[in-house]
Amino acid sequence: MTNDPIKLTQYSHGAGCGCKISPKILDEILKSNLAWPGNGNLLVGNNSKDDAAVYDLGNGTALISTTDFFMPIVDDPFDFGRIAAANSISDVYAMGGKPLMAIAILGWPVEKLSAELAQNILEGGRAICSEAGIPLAGGHSIDSPEPIFGLSVTGIVEIENLKKNNTAREDDLLFLTKPLGVGILSTAQKRGLLKEEHLAGMVEQMTSLNKVGEALGKINSVTAITDVTGFGLLGHLIEMAEGSGLSAELYYDKIQMPGGVKEYIAQRISPDATFRNWNSYSDKVTFEKGINVMEAFTLLPDPQTNGGLLFSVKKGSIEEAMAVLKNYGLEKFCSPIGRMTNSKEKIVLVK
Repeated sequence: MTNDPIKLTQYSHGAGCGCKISPKILDEILKSNLAWPGNGNLLVGNNSKDDAAVYDLGNGTALISTTDFFMPIVDDPFDFGRIAAANSISDVYAMGGKPLMAIAILGWPVEKLSAELAQNILEGGRAICSEAGIPLAGGHSIDSPEPIFGLSVTGIVEIENLKKNNTAREDDLLFLTKPLGVGILSTAQKRGLLKEEHLAGMVEQMTSLNKVGEALGKINSVTAITDVTGFGLLGHLIEMAEGSGLSAELYYDKIQMPGGVKEYIAQRISPDATFRNWNSYSDKVTFEKGINVMEAFTLLPDPQTNGGLLFSVKKGSIEEAMAVLKNYGLEKFCSPIGRMTNSKEKIVLVK
């Protein structure tokens, strides 16, 4: 009998937000001939491709409701629980909101993996909820072929501070609050190729709460926010640009990467979801000459798990937003990674 530790990633065919269905297929799934109910209190619904649903409570505040779950992206159960919880809560921050409480979603292969491992996952989720200042107040579990964990999160926001992903304006500058490339790192781990010195940084990034979103929501010059997750930076930027009736320029040399990402790209390590993402929106993207297209193709559609907040700020009015980033220890993300432009034939120009 072996005493080797359980590797959770070997029990799932996907990993983290790389499990998400591609944007193109999701569009097909979400098609409906049913009319929306006449409810003027629904401020943000499924039709806008935003990060969460938002409902007007009628007193100047709105309720935020979201859910997110996926299969293991790391082998350690406690870290998996932390990552999944932080990723779920991020959708509330991406609306400029404050989380209030969460309930858990757990799928567990009870014949393959012990109840103790599942308990450790829940403990990780509780730890992140505690860090966010909210209770993990309940949940639902099922026996499933693969391990699944996530949260349904409720939040609140002053309506005047609500941020959407489709309200950017021409000439706005774009900022991203985390490096790009954790999908590549997690794939290297699943293949047994991730170096020990890169593991801690990957886990730290994916368990870091996007609390800055609540503060950014209070800034008038911040025009739109979204979090970068399973569709990669390109996919979520395209949603922001198309929803706003604009195009975007992306400054490739301004995008930061965690340690090791370039090394693994050179080894042609990338999640399967990278290709699904690229095939869904490649006709909307163009590259200027001089861009390392092979590297950019691997990095920009890379599915992120609890990725950074992508937000737009009015040109000439960035001081308050930069002060907030610095106050949250995010000084190194104060350089814009792009800007919004008038609508063009291609949605994104990588330059």
